[in-house]
Amino acid sequence: MNSLPPVAQGSVTLILGGVRSGKSRFAQDLAARLGGDRVLYVATAETRDKEMEQRVEHHRRSRPSTWTTLERPLDVGAKLRELSDLPDVILLDCLTLLVTNILCTANPDADSIDELLRCVEKEIDSLLDLAKLAQVHLLVVSGEVGMGVVPEHLMGRMFRDLLGWANQRIAKHATTYWMLAGLPLDITRLSSSLDDAAEKVLHRHAFGETSR
Repeated sequence: MNSLPPVAQGSVTLILGGVRSGKSRFAQDLAARLGGDRVLYVATAETRDKEMEQRVEHHRRSRPSTWTTLERPLDVGAKLRELSDLPDVILLDCLTLLVTNILCTANPDADSIDELLRCVEKEIDSLLDLAKLAQVHLLVVSGEVGMGVVPEHLMGRMFRDLLGWANQRIAKHATTYWMLAGLPLDITRLSSSLDDAAEKVLHRHAFGETSR
């Protein structure tokens, strides 16, 4: 498979979506388009039960056998910096499980959310620094969990909040796609700046265009 020319500088792409939205497939296709056979796939899943083993095996079969795989549930950025020969494209699948691993390792309570957030921010900042310093394409797959009901249990609410904050932190530095029924929507291009939003509000108010 042909690949594009090597990257001139680091870049970050965030691929968001719900369950079975096509986010992993799109991320893999994009990674293959950018890097061809030379892609590092970073798996954050831990196979703790039979179902997870089957999911991991399904993902393994779905990606090219020529790709290199790094299994790393925590401290991903630190581990990547130890590698001497990074390819131009790194695909992390997924941030959802990376946040889950942080949450499960910490055995949290209601008073530890700030500390957990610092741990998540440290992981993300390490990945962003890696992309910039190593000048690679970093593709990050993550779940969108903020559009459903409020979780009943504390752990579920903490996970929802942490992942939402994590997605926001990466999206500030990334081109972000939202997957809907297998279709990628470039929400970075569709988004507006705060200044643009304020200008539109003031303009509409000045001309009496506000809805009633």
